[in-house]
Amino acid sequence: MEMEREELKRQISEIIPAAAYEEGGQWLNASVEAADLPALAGRLRKDPLMIFDYLFCLTCVDWKTHLNMVYHLTSTRFRHVLVIKVRLDRNRPEIETVSNIWRTAEFHEREVYELFGVQFIHHPDLRLLILPDGWEGRNPLRKDFEDPINMIRL
Repeated sequence: MEMEREELKRQISEIIPAAAYEEGGQWLNASVEAADLPALAGRLRKDPLMIFDYLFCLTCVDWKTHLNMVYHLTSTRFRHVLVIKVRLDRNRPEIETVSNIWRTAEFHEREVYELFGVQFIHHPDLRLLILPDGWEGRNPLRKDFEDPINMIRL
């Protein structure tokens, strides 16, 4: 049975009292600081009342002033869904990897690294995933990306 939204908020707030929540939307959205992500992620995965055992999407959003990491989680046992958002400094985007908690994050984080330039601390194999050699640090999904050869400006 899906955990009620308010109960899930209560559980998360016990782990991270400073967590902020967005109202409305299909799923509960919680925003936390980058420093709080490792502790929260570990508890979300292992807590017997939550068991968020499936990371089904990990991506990044460029808001021009900052980057947001976005993690979509679900529990295959309880069927509840949670979205975790973490604001990152656009000039020095870094965050602890969650690939040690959800193995699927290993590839998602590599993709975000190459397309947005986010450094995932303690990632086991942080290198380009899709783009060819020579694209390191170019970050083509950032809003300030320019490609004069193909005349792309976002």
